[in-house]
Amino acid sequence: MSLADRLRDHASEHRQGMLYDLMFAVVWVGVVSILFDFVFVSAPTWAYYLFMVAGIPAYFGFVFSLGQAKRQ
Repeated sequence: MSLADRLRDHASEHRQGMLYDLMFAVVWVGVVSILFDFVFVSAPTWAYYLFMVAGIPAYFGFVFSLGQAKRQ
């Protein structure tokens, strides 16, 4: 089985999960960017990066809550 076939199989098996991942990332980066462009204008750069890094635990919380909602 070639690499292209394996990638195609993986994408077809995990299509919905990959879409949720992409949607979460785009929304998170968009919201943080808007907040720091319009609300926290004078905030230091490290705070911007801290908010971006906070997206990692927020993502896992999102995935956990999505799994809980699907089970109920």
